[in-house]
Amino acid sequence: MPPFVSLSRRALLGLGLALGLCAALPAQAETELRIGYQKSSTLIVLLKARGTLEKTLSAQGIRLSWHEFTSGQPLLEALNVGNLDLTADVADTVPVFAQAAGAHLAYFAQEAPSPAAQAILVRADSPLRGLADLKGKRVAVTKAAGSHYLLLAALAEAGLKFSDIEPAYLTPADGRAAFENAKVDAWVTWEPFLSGAQRQLPTRTLADGEKLAAYQRYYLTSQRFAKEHPQVLEAVFAELVKAGDWLRANPREAARILAPLWGNLDPAIVEQANARRSYRVRPVQLESLAEQQKIADAFFAEGLLPKQVDARDVSIWQPQTAAR
Repeated sequence: MPPFVSLSRRALLGLGLALGLCAALPAQAETELRIGYQKSSTLIVLLKARGTLEKTLSAQGIRLSWHEFTSGQPLLEALNVGNLDLTADVADTVPVFAQAAGAHLAYFAQEAPSPAAQAILVRADSPLRGLADLKGKRVAVTKAAGSHYLLLAALAEAGLKFSDIEPAYLTPADGRAAFENAKVDAWVTWEPFLSGAQRQLPTRTLADGEKLAAYQRYYLTSQRFAKEHPQVLEAVFAELVKAGDWLRANPREAARILAPLWGNLDPAIVEQANARRSYRVRPVQLESLAEQQKIADAFFAEGLLPKQVDARDVSIWQPQTAAR
């Protein structure tokens, strides 16, 4: 994983002035809010598609720019070096790796646990019947994703270590191809890839996150932005809460909007995937980071995290009026 660069926006601005390159720098947060997201960033994608957030923030004289990323780590790297102001939801493992790399980030919201939204799949005709059967097997997993922690927790539950399996670090698309073509014995993935595989392929679920991994997704900003622009975060937080409420009340309509944005998925797959996510946006409480500590300790114990991390040693922005 490439190292984070600790360089503030103020330092970047000073450098640009010195080189006469001011025009090339990103617009300041007073006039532009730069949001990073992934295709699977459900609530932010909904807000973008429906134009809800633009309408709310335009009243504050703020315009939005949207920046799509293919995975969570580059998303947080861009946030840390000042190229973004906030990010859509990322899996609970991603901030842990960012923290280990020395990133100066702040939590500003989280989604309540969704343990059923990720699982370990085997083919329907697989001889694997329990977690202990993973020993010596080739398992597809996306490195540092939430599903990576699910795999660690599942192995520990079976009395196994990560070294007892042969990991195949693959993107979700490549993981599915390897799984479908019997190049791996098991595949650990999350929604909507999970529902897609279950509805389109003969599979069995070896285990999901129940009692193993809570799978809370987090929204982040920079420490500086949280300090300087709390009113913007208040507006974004409120819109995320409303978007989650709307999705749960209108699952079919949400699936109709999201399906083409998620690679023309069958809306039935999207609806099933969304039913396994809580989409209950709430403030981040220090005590709720206990799962983050378990994640950090598990990755460090297996030599997958470069140093120990205190999950409570972070910045947390709190809304003035908690909606949850």
